[in-house]
Amino acid sequence: MAGIVGIDVGGTFTDLFYSTDGINADRICKVPSTPQDPSNGLIDALNRAEIPADGVDLILHGTTIATNALIERRGARCALITTKGFRDVLELGRRDRPHFYGLTGLQNPLIPRDYRWEITERMNFKGEVLTPIDEQEVRALGQVLKEQDVEAIVISLLHAYANPAHELKIAEILREIEPAWEIVTSASVIREYYEFERTSTAVVQGYLQPLISRYADNLLNRLNDWGFGKHTLVMQSNGGLVPVKQLQERAAHVVRSGPAAGVIAAARIAAEAGFDRVITGDMGGTSFDVAVVIDGEPEISPTTNLEFRVPLRLSMINVHTIGAGGGSIASIDRGGILQVGPRSAGARPGPVCFGHGGTEPTVTDANLVLNRINAEDPIGLTNRRTLDVEGARQAIGRLGEQLGLGVEETAEAILAVVNQNMAGRTRLLSIERGYDPRDFALVIFGGAGPLHGAAIIRAVGIRTMLVPPSPGVLCAMGCAVADVRYDISRTVARRTDSFDKMEIAAILAEQQQEGEEKLRANDVLIKHVAVAHFAEMAYAGQIHTLRVPIESGWGPDRIGRAFEDVYRKEYGNTLGEIATTIVSFRTAVQGMREHVRRDLPVPKQIPAPPPRATRPVYFGGWHDTPIHDRHALQPGMVVAGPAIIEQADTTIVIEPDMAARVDAYGNLLVEIG
Repeated sequence: MAGIVGIDVGGTFTDLFYSTDGINADRICKVPSTPQDPSNGLIDALNRAEIPADGVDLILHGTTIATNALIERRGARCALITTKGFRDVLELGRRDRPHFYGLTGLQNPLIPRDYRWEITERMNFKGEVLTPIDEQEVRALGQVLKEQDVEAIVISLLHAYANPAHELKIAEILREIEPAWEIVTSASVIREYYEFERTSTAVVQGYLQPLISRYADNLLNRLNDWGFGKHTLVMQSNGGLVPVKQLQERAAHVVRSGPAAGVIAAARIAAEAGFDRVITGDMGGTSFDVAVVIDGEPEISPTTNLEFRVPLRLSMINVHTIGAGGGSIASIDRGGILQVGPRSAGARPGPVCFGHGGTEPTVTDANLVLNRINAEDPIGLTNRRTLDVEGARQAIGRLGEQLGLGVEETAEAILAVVNQNMAGRTRLLSIERGYDPRDFALVIFGGAGPLHGAAIIRAVGIRTMLVPPSPGVLCAMGCAVADVRYDISRTVARRTDSFDKMEIAAILAEQQQEGEEKLRANDVLIKHVAVAHFAEMAYAGQIHTLRVPIESGWGPDRIGRAFEDVYRKEYGNTLGEIATTIVSFRTAVQGMREHVRRDLPVPKQIPAPPPRATRPVYFGGWHDTPIHDRHALQPGMVVAGPAIIEQADTTIVIEPDMAARVDAYGNLLVEIG
């Protein structure tokens, strides 16, 4: 029976999830990522899993290529054309600072100043032409850009959200001059009035578009050589999928596709297990990604700061990331304090114990020294059968000499630091936002996450940790279970009472039609279409908006009441009779794929089988610790801590004074006490 494959390309490992029923894993595997060409790792995973090409109907893919290109500045040589007087909008930004205290810091815009150009043109906020385009000026500029040998050109003009005619005309002229240029107009990426954010978002798109275009072509060619010619979809940052053939025009939408996939899978698994409020924690080789899910829905952010003054004004799952992963490097700072991350050993050279030439101690090395992971059964490595325990001990010992600690004490200190870093970010999304962590479950995943989840829930005060059946490849599973999604937005920036019901219905209908047309162009089998409408609203005079769910048949009064409900829920009260404004309308159109829905009874408690083995594991001291095989644990079984539970894609640590039970769906629920 043919099935679906989800593949997530991470910074250290490429994960594969293969399923014939859409929810249960028939095969999973991890292989080292290949940063020089991520498609190599993808094909390696397919070959390692021994999946025949004719046994796959659909490949769904999450990738870090866009994120890495931004971090490493490996995007296209890009130029920016803007309205006269706005050349420096990328550097002016919102007049913010890289550090809250102090007036120093570096800014590294994606397009340097000598590649940013102004032209004579102007429209007002209504889209009315004040100064027409000088076509000769544009043609002369085109010749200059040819001399600069640019790959992509971004056109972002003042008030183009209201009328994109000037942007389109400039693009037409430039294509006549050089058809090979990748040309991006800001209004084609986002039709909203935030000039800085709109320009920045268009620049991200232009900066990534040539790279993503080449990657998409290369990926399809590699899959074709492998023997697969059916549909391939790529995960977007909003939690939805897009066909790889559309990837070029949606390059900015896949900046954080991998983390988004993990949140989607975690939300679905948690809801099935009976948890409607969860915090998701994804710890891989380089980072720890945290998100909040309320009532089964991931939190969506309209704007995300990729780095200082590089905002992305697109709907994205609100994922907070810190440099805390299995490959995070432990070091001593100038003050003599132990630091862990954000520097990472990555896939190459990787942790010392991987044997790829790494010399600096990492979190993975610390876990190995404390015997929490099995040196005789390395996960995801192809270069060696056992981990280099002695090399890890020597690297950690050198660090310990500077701290005056022994090897085990230094390793435990490394874990204490990284665990507190992750707990701090988890608190930021819960306690510091007014949520009670006792109302949440922590869904922990990633190759390294289950090693650290118990320490996180103890530090934050979360009652339950949920470990999915295949936590090490959950982002790959998220790709496999996600739906196709498009978000369409449009700035209107008017008082709510200036609209009538018919105008609102017409705007929303136009957005819905645009989204449905994109779905039809996919040629992907979907079960039905789900449409959700939103209004970005604020009180008159306010800058920050709230996203308000609305219906297409609502008039301004009903929308106003919905805003008050959302405002009251967010802030505890309203501002009375002050007028409200609708800044923009937004529509999410989802093509819902076929999904398996399960509703299983709570299993009766039964004894767990004897452990497969025991080994000494360090928990403040050496403890003879039972080692269980995850696949031997059936629903209803309970494992008391301390214990280690091993499986093909990760290792789970159950700390002393904790217990884990298997629920009806095969999840491990770990609780304190």
